Amino acid sequence: MSGDRVVTRVLCWRLERRDGVTIGLTAHDRDLVLDDLIYRAAPGLVPSAIVRGDTLEPESMEARGALTSDAITERDLLAGRWEGARVVAFAADWTGERAPVPLGEGRIGAVSLEDGGFGAELRAASVVLERAVVEETSPECRAELGDARCRVAMAGRRRFARVTAAEGARVTVDAVEPVADGWGGGRLRWFGGDNAGLEAAVARSAGDTLWLRGVPAFAVVPGALVELVEGCDKSLATCAGRFGNAVTFRGEPFLPGIDLLTRYPGA
Repeated sequence: MSGDRVVTRVLCWRLERRDGVTIGLTAHDRDLVLDDLIYRAAPGLVPSAIVRGDTLEPESMEARGALTSDAITERDLLAGRWEGARVVAFAADWTGERAPVPLGEGRIGAVSLEDGGFGAELRAASVVLERAVVEETSPECRAELGDARCRVAMAGRRRFARVTAAEGARVTVDAVEPVADGWGGGRLRWFGGDNAGLEAAVARSAGDTLWLRGVPAFAVVPGALVELVEGCDKSLATCAGRFGNAVTFRGEPFLPGIDLLTRYPGA
C-alpha cells in the first residue's frame, strides 16, 4: 500500500437534516472545503463505526461517536432534529488530486445517547425493497392532503399564528380554525422559540385550541411563531363535503369487509 493512500485519504460525513440544515464533518486534523461545503475537523464519527452487510438483505449501517461537535448536540438529538436526516460517508483526498470514494449513505433512524456519546442507526436506500409492492385496501384515503395523488390546492390552507398559551400537548393560538376540527390531522411547524425547526402532528382542534399528538420537545413560550397546515380525517365525507375532491379519493369506503365471509346463509 502506498503512502499516498494512507496519508491523504480522510473520512468525511455530509449530514442533511429535513429542515434544510446541512453540515460536514471530517476526521482530518483541519477543516476541508469540498463542493462549497466546509467539513469541520470534528472527529465525532470514526471509520470503525460503520458496519455494512454484503448480502442481498437491505443494507444498514450504524454510526457511533462522541458529542464533540457543536453541530451535533444532545439537545438536538433528543428533540428529534436529526431523525430522518440523510448521511453520506466518503473518503476524500485532502490534497484534491483524486476524486472522493463513496463509502455508503443512509438516513438516521433510532438515536440513543450513551456515556457522553451517541449511537445512530443508518438505514440505507435499499430498504425500499422491504416496502409492499401494491397498496392495501382501506376505507380511508391513503393519500396525504395536498400531495400529487390528492391534488387539493393548499394555497390558503396554511396560516401563520402566535402561541398564546401552552400546557402539555395542548396549544392555544391567536388564529381560528377554518372549519370544525380543521387543523385536526394537520401539522404545526415551529418557527420561533426553542422548538424552531421542529414539526408536530395535530390530533384535533377546537376553535383556537389544538391538541398535539405529543408534548413539544422544549418548553413553549407565549408569542412563539408557528405555521398551521390544515388537516384531513381521510374520510370520504370530508373529502367530498369540505374539499369537493371525491373524484380523487384514494380509498374503498364501500368495499365489503372480511366479516361478510363469516355470515351464515340467510343472515
